[in-house]
Amino acid sequence: MSWMLWWSLSLSASAIVIMAHGGSNVTYDSRSLVINGKHKIIFSGSIHYPRSTPQMWPYLISKARAGGLDAIDTYVFWNLHEPQQGQYDFSGRKDLVRFIKEVHAQGLYVCLRIGPFIESEWTYGGLPFWLHDVPGIVFRSDNKPFKYHMERYAKMIVKMLKAEKLYASQGGPIILSQIENEYGNVEAAFHEKGPPYVKWAAKMAVGLHTGVPWVMCKQDDAPDPVINACNGLRCGETFSGPNSPRKPAIWTENWTSVYQTYGKETRSRSAEDIAFHAALFIAKGGSFVNYYMYHGGTNFGRTAAEYVPTSYYDQAPLDEYGLLRQPKHGHLKELHAAIKLCRKPLLSRKWINFSLGQLQEAFAFERNSDECAAFLVNHDGRSNATVHFKGSSYKLPPKSISILPHCKTVAFNTAQVSTQYGTRLATRRHKFDSIEQWKEYKEYIPSFDKSSLRANTLLEHMNTTKDSSDYLWYTFRFHQNSSNAHSVLTVNSLGHNLHAFVNGEFIGSAHGSHDNKSFTLQRSLPLKRGTNYVSLLSVMTGLPDAGAYLERRVAGLRRVTIQRQHELHDFTTYLWGYKVGLSGENIQLHRNNASVKAYWSRYASSSRPLTWYKSIFDAPAGNDPVALNLASMGKGEAWVNGRSIGRYWVSFLDSDGNPYQTWNHIPRSFLKPSGNLLVILEEERGNPLGISLGTMSITKVCGHVSISHPPPVISWQGENQINGTRKRKYGRRPKVQLRCPRGRKISSVLFSSFGTPSGDCETYAIGSCHASNSRATVEKACLGKERCSIPVSSKNFKGDPCPGIAKSLLVDAKCA
Repeated sequence: MSWMLWWSLSLSASAIVIMAHGGSNVTYDSRSLVINGKHKIIFSGSIHYPRSTPQMWPYLISKARAGGLDAIDTYVFWNLHEPQQGQYDFSGRKDLVRFIKEVHAQGLYVCLRIGPFIESEWTYGGLPFWLHDVPGIVFRSDNKPFKYHMERYAKMIVKMLKAEKLYASQGGPIILSQIENEYGNVEAAFHEKGPPYVKWAAKMAVGLHTGVPWVMCKQDDAPDPVINACNGLRCGETFSGPNSPRKPAIWTENWTSVYQTYGKETRSRSAEDIAFHAALFIAKGGSFVNYYMYHGGTNFGRTAAEYVPTSYYDQAPLDEYGLLRQPKHGHLKELHAAIKLCRKPLLSRKWINFSLGQLQEAFAFERNSDECAAFLVNHDGRSNATVHFKGSSYKLPPKSISILPHCKTVAFNTAQVSTQYGTRLATRRHKFDSIEQWKEYKEYIPSFDKSSLRANTLLEHMNTTKDSSDYLWYTFRFHQNSSNAHSVLTVNSLGHNLHAFVNGEFIGSAHGSHDNKSFTLQRSLPLKRGTNYVSLLSVMTGLPDAGAYLERRVAGLRRVTIQRQHELHDFTTYLWGYKVGLSGENIQLHRNNASVKAYWSRYASSSRPLTWYKSIFDAPAGNDPVALNLASMGKGEAWVNGRSIGRYWVSFLDSDGNPYQTWNHIPRSFLKPSGNLLVILEEERGNPLGISLGTMSITKVCGHVSISHPPPVISWQGENQINGTRKRKYGRRPKVQLRCPRGRKISSVLFSSFGTPSGDCETYAIGSCHASNSRATVEKACLGKERCSIPVSSKNFKGDPCPGIAKSLLVDAKCA
């Protein structure tokens, strides 16, 4: 039975009551979540509190609310809050309670994904590494030690939130909780230990008595009353549906982009595609859509998982810096408004689905004779389609859905974007190009003789460092009877990066990739007569975050050999010396205190691998987000005033020869007006004189609207998701509407053409039909203004430049 049919047959089923002790009574039935007796269609967006700062939270939440969201979704990060067993930290960016209260203050709900395994491209999937050393533990299985610690942690989080009265049942904003995360991906790998764990996790969660429903994503066997939910790009097409006719259809992760890894080309997802699949999910009976991510943010410090960059989901509706990513933000805002106009018939008991053509279909909903809504779908990705519905004809663009709130007028089409496009630009504010600005510290290369930890084998990297550092030195020594004998060192590693030194001299590096973590370094050895010292620095760029049996994953060196003449010498089971971390880490060079000042020396321009650099700078004026351009560097980590702004790996290029990320975000709250300390740890041969400081802003805005098929625009006033209502209106308004960021005005019109301009807001040109007064008309309407609106009509341009031809207006303008 399809989930759509299930949804239809069970609309009369009684709601599942979770708890009703004070506050808001949150229940569900097959139609939706039910809050205080009212069925809800909810749009949510993921914003992770530790991937931004408390100072950014109010702004991010306000922009989410302005985008038409009803709720904010976040994981809870176990390894952030309990880095050592029994030692908790909820300060600063880790202040979960403060974040939830801010969401509540702005009138939005909260969807809380406790996990405690979260994946999320977060190091070790959010699990604290000390769990690895619990005797007999097997993560995420029917395993007594793991279940003990998981339950203890979940109870602690719930108890803390209950004490602050943050659940809806207590009058707070939390309406939904999640236990586990995408366990269905790995359940089969645990064989008979998988299904009992799912049942235990569900029972444990429900037993916490939060007063709100629980979900499990990608978990088709989620036990009642836990709701199974979908994650992915196309849940309207791929979701098999609720596993009970009493549960609603929930989409916990509608991916707004594709997360990146070092070495991979940037991949995004269009606003049109996101809107199409969200609308299709709602048309098929869905009532809850969460965008993952709505704001991705920054993986500060060492929090990113293996090979994951510092910048996270920068292509989300709010970019890494919190700037609007247009047209995603605006297009989805209009989608939400259109669907909310259909709320009553959508949640009614009467609906039908029927064909309008070979690749076209309609979903129609009727509450009564006066309330009707329809979704007209064109699945054809190449061609327009003209369909007939209720006595009228409608033209559907390729791969699109038209939403008709009263089954007559199109309020929104997923493929017609009326929202402006925006272009983000970095403006350089300061260059670190003077030798006098820098000091340096050359990292000590340890030798076997100085090692205190020794073993007759190659130790596993993660179990040796306990995640206290990315770095582990492997050292050994051997005797050479003659000098200059041709020798070749071969190292096989399951780490992420490797730097090799012989007798203190650098001989080369190698690294793996996200898709191929095993790699080999092979270099000729410059040996001397007598004792030779080999020092190999194994580097982890984040811990693994996914897969079954995470506690069994290994990293670091696996085999080391030296080929001398015709003899192969295997040093894998030789006597090795070890050192965890770098000397600069141990003396905390990233901090500005008197005890470390003596270690720094004048910058020598030696470009030696494993060198620390420091400089002082003043904060740029204004309020624009600040970032550090590290394009001249190789690989390492950066700190500002003692706070890590994350790793960088500029030297890891994609197939087109480009790095994924060169700018690292510095939150304004990390800065002082003057005298800010910048510290860089460079593993390779970077050039600090090429580093610069910049600010990020939206410098261009562009709009493109057709006069023949103008995208409908929806507006609303007076919105409060928890305590108020919206007033909405909609209609066809063929206008190009431009708006610069606050404090900026349109300074010039870069391109304007009313007629048949070719291309789009990224690349454009005047077409065969063009009104000669296009630029003058737009300049009169827009120059010197923060926002402007230009009607797309022949009348506005004082005549039709080409009668009988469908026309559009494309405008690109600069903000200053």
